[in-house]
Amino acid sequence: MLSKTAEYALRATIYIAQKGTEDNKLGIDEVAEGIDSPKSFTAKILQLLTQNDRVVSSVRGRNGGFYLTDRARKLPVRAILEAVEEEEVITKCVLGLKECSETRPCPMHLQYKAIKKQLKQLFEKTSIQQLVEESNKGNLFINNQKAPKKRS
Repeated sequence: MLSKTAEYALRATIYIAQKGTEDNKLGIDEVAEGIDSPKSFTAKILQLLTQNDRVVSSVRGRNGGFYLTDRARKLPVRAILEAVEEEEVITKCVLGLKECSETRPCPMHLQYKAIKKQLKQLFEKTSIQQLVEESNKGNLFINNQKAPKKRS
């Protein structure tokens, strides 16, 4: 349902919020590896997320890198989707029709209407910091790498 861009933008933002600080900025290599994403694709996504400090902040140079401010941590998840121009996922027709509405519904309109409302609430009411806190609790992950085997 989400585009690859939106998926990686969410993962990158969560990772940077978990691991980076203004004093310990993360480099592109670390972010790409941390979210199991190609470096060039991660760079393009971070470009979108850092425009005008919308979500992610960055500093260039030797001690540069990426981090989230306290203000950014309080942003709703929807801000990430907006930064990568993918917020339509929570507003558009599930079949991608331009004219889908109450008066001219697609075959899935009625069933998807309730789901779309829940998605909108999820993305608007959940903050980036809440996702970080949930991730830090334990068994949650944000990459496709296999978990390390437990030693007995």
